[in-house]
Amino acid sequence: MPASDPFSETRFLQTKKDKAIGKTISGKYKIIQKMGQGGMGDVYEAVDQKLKRTVALKFLSPKLRGDPEARDLFIREAQAASALDHPNICTIYEVDETEDKRMFISMAYYRGETLRQKIDKHALGLAETVDIAIAVARGLAKAHAAEIVHSDIKPANIFVTDDGQVKILDFGLAKLAGERRRMSGIPAGTVLYMSPEQVQGKDVDQRSDVWSLGVVLYEMLTGKAPFTGKTASQVVDSIVNAELKPVRSIRPETPIELERIVSKALSKGVQSRYQKVADLLTNLTMMTAELGARPRDGESSIAVLPFVDMSPKRDQEYFCEGIAEELINSLGKICCIQVASRTSAFKYKDSNLDIREIGQQLNVKTVLEGSVRKDGDTLRVTAQLINVADGYHLWSERYDREMKDVFAIQDEIAQSIVDALKVTLTPKERRSVQATGTRQIEAYDDYLRGRNFYYQFRRKSIELALQMFTLAIEHDPNYAHAYAGIADCYSYLFLYAERSSASLRKAAEASHKALELNPELAEAHASRGQVLSLSKKHSEAEAEFENAIRLGPRLFQAYYLYARDSFAQGKSDKAVELYEKAMEVSPDDYQAPLLVSQVYEDLGQESKAAAARRRAVKIVQEHLKVDPGDVRALYMGANGLIGLGETEKGIEWAALALIIDPTDPMLLYNVGCIYSMAGRIEEALACLEKATSAGLSQKEWYEHDSNLDPLRNHPRFKALLAELK
Repeated sequence: MPASDPFSETRFLQTKKDKAIGKTISGKYKIIQKMGQGGMGDVYEAVDQKLKRTVALKFLSPKLRGDPEARDLFIREAQAASALDHPNICTIYEVDETEDKRMFISMAYYRGETLRQKIDKHALGLAETVDIAIAVARGLAKAHAAEIVHSDIKPANIFVTDDGQVKILDFGLAKLAGERRRMSGIPAGTVLYMSPEQVQGKDVDQRSDVWSLGVVLYEMLTGKAPFTGKTASQVVDSIVNAELKPVRSIRPETPIELERIVSKALSKGVQSRYQKVADLLTNLTMMTAELGARPRDGESSIAVLPFVDMSPKRDQEYFCEGIAEELINSLGKICCIQVASRTSAFKYKDSNLDIREIGQQLNVKTVLEGSVRKDGDTLRVTAQLINVADGYHLWSERYDREMKDVFAIQDEIAQSIVDALKVTLTPKERRSVQATGTRQIEAYDDYLRGRNFYYQFRRKSIELALQMFTLAIEHDPNYAHAYAGIADCYSYLFLYAERSSASLRKAAEASHKALELNPELAEAHASRGQVLSLSKKHSEAEAEFENAIRLGPRLFQAYYLYARDSFAQGKSDKAVELYEKAMEVSPDDYQAPLLVSQVYEDLGQESKAAAARRRAVKIVQEHLKVDPGDVRALYMGANGLIGLGETEKGIEWAALALIIDPTDPMLLYNVGCIYSMAGRIEEALACLEKATSAGLSQKEWYEHDSNLDPLRNHPRFKALLAELK
């Protein structure tokens, strides 16, 4: 509990005549001074004489002592907050009654000031603003995971301690999700920060807290609330009907992306708003790199590097990467830990950089590295968690086990990381961390091999991945992840190799089976969404992609495939939003920025298209240093170079890709696009003809891809279109 302005818009009070000062209540709390008062009662500084610590005591107002609703609400506040053990939520010790039956809550005492006081004193810096918003979002994410909605987020209920910690105060209006309550005679928060649904008396859920945090964020940036009025009714009308004034019109130096985040949080329609505070948190966290902000105390962040293969034959690279990826996926399901994406962390594979430098570049506080020695049925795994600030080990362990124990090892590593970072898991998060999909080691080994092949994105590698996923299912017929992998392979073959109804049917069957085995598997919903999209069942596909995002808010595949589905429907604005989200979730992926650049170009937004291409080409250049034979990176990067006017270098990359894999249909199609953009018409047509002969027969691509516009009137191109079904 803070040392001043504790719960709502309170004022510091003179305490000389207060009869409570100096008294001892409940046999242990000696009251020192009055700190303030709110709508429900008074707040005092006190000393717990038994535990020898300073506390804050919040008393229920004498006027409300006989009100059963008020007493119930007061108890609910203590119950709601005490159930949420989180660094960004005020700690509750107990709820009790004085000898004269006056209820009070005992809570932690903090020195500092409320956000209300900070905003009133001076304008906040951009980095500080985002930093505070992230901390509040983290606390809310914890509450929402427990199905508790705060319902009264505002600057006066956010406290910043002298050492920079951010605490959410006053769960007095908190309610369980789905529970409807109407209180009479008790202020229902401050109208300025209420959501449209809240001021209209409708049921609210966590999206209402998202709105309120959006209002707070807007006020931190601009110094004023977004919707105002001289009376409460005018404020309500403004909240429901007035158009939001853009942040940058008031504070021009605000990054465009931060303005977009605020606008999305303040969407009047709940369906247009962030559906989860965790999604808002992801967007805000991505802003820290741009603003130079670092995670605050209480915020955990980690990068999991690919484990080093120490096996005698050095043939376990896929297994090493698989263990790291499984840990990334497990830790990524914990709302209180920010995890660097696979693409971001894996680019440091075989890097000679110091761990501290890697951590600084990835903007994380901790880095996990390790090694694997696999020899027959014996397995040695070492892992160490390193503090980026000083390079010291926070935790390390060596596991000498049999191969069958690899799942237990992964569980233990994940739990040790959680313990070292001092993170408290919800029951759902604990189950997610321990879920591996299978306990059959042979199935797991085949699955990891399959994923390793799949990530190469070439027809030959996809066919090998399909074999591996099929073998995994032979070992474990209930392995949902493997079925999702099979669906992805058949979808790829349908899209990029052979437009076969059999491939699409097999993809549909596999995705359906994956969901039947595990309805909570985000990857299965994304795979199913892609199948439905390819079947032109777009509304059903969108529902599956939304489910995938709900279950896996950091799953790149969900946003990426959803964006492609939106683009296929002509929903360019939606596609841009989703591609940008994919870029935020996986900032070192080059596919999304290259694809969104074409959408920007089609929308006439040339500067954004160029910026996206520059970002993608830079990522590809770094990627090719590690994997110079990645043909997908070569031909997609070549497309970006051509778009930026670097034609000679783009052609060079495309030619190199053709040398590496001259028969892959997807590569041939893309190189045909590159040659077309470069004005090399005959070479473009030759590549496209070879692509169709190799099985790529997506007629709508040839018809609508703007990269092929220079070929439209050529007789060979017209003949090619006529041959396609």
